[in-house]
Amino acid sequence: MKVEPLERSFGAKIYDLSLPDLEQEQIRELYDLWLEYALLVFPNQNLTTDQQISFAKNFGALEFELSPISNVRNDGSIRDANDDDIVKSLRGNMEWHHDSTYMPIQAKGAVFTAHKVPSKGGETGWADMRAAYEGLNQSMKEKINDLSAFHSYEWSQKERFGHKDPKVSEFNSYGFDIDPKPLRPLVKVHAETGQKCLTIGRHIYKIPGMSDQEARNLAQELEEFACSNKEWVYHHSWQEGDAVIWDNRCLMHQASMWDLSEGRIMYHSRIEGDPISEAASNYL
Repeated sequence: MKVEPLERSFGAKIYDLSLPDLEQEQIRELYDLWLEYALLVFPNQNLTTDQQISFAKNFGALEFELSPISNVRNDGSIRDANDDDIVKSLRGNMEWHHDSTYMPIQAKGAVFTAHKVPSKGGETGWADMRAAYEGLNQSMKEKINDLSAFHSYEWSQKERFGHKDPKVSEFNSYGFDIDPKPLRPLVKVHAETGQKCLTIGRHIYKIPGMSDQEARNLAQELEEFACSNKEWVYHHSWQEGDAVIWDNRCLMHQASMWDLSEGRIMYHSRIEGDPISEAASNYL
């Protein structure tokens, strides 16, 4: 295989490799590359959904096998850009976040594939929380090293975007009803690499010892810092058939806006976190 590092603090594009035909030695090599680069981009793979699931399972058990991330209904029609709950979830995904920090166990990673892309926009961005932590000044590190935050999808998505009652909504409300809200350190140690990284993003709800406004101000300050350095951020312009895998433990991600009258069809497989290292502190 050919490995082409991105001109960033993380990430690489992988060429000359067929993901459905991997041998065990190649899987081990990819896993090591994934831990090193955190994001691997595989252009022009054109995976079927079954092939995507099989590939994702090489990196661990799955939190869920496959979920469409799409504004296109099964009949091919485009969803309402303003009132549809599925589109509201897409709008929420345009804010920086880690997957499943609002669940008792944070996700380990994810595989994402592009099946239909708009003519413009719709990129996916990632930000390196390892580099961001290292880049903080010492006073900020000392301020946050012992702080934890509650994460809530009910707050970040349901309350802020005004979802309908689940009985009449097409959105499955996954993660809305988690109680108590998971409590996670702002600074975590990656279980496999030992590197310190930030765990922040849109799901931060409250920080014990702070008012709600102070907590949100701090979360916003950290996010703006982490996503302001071009060397720490990469936005991928999708081509149909592209596949990626990222390490959710040390990268945040976001979707970019596109003309919502155009269809965008992506598929997401979420890799389950370790039940001990990725458990929220109030669930251990």
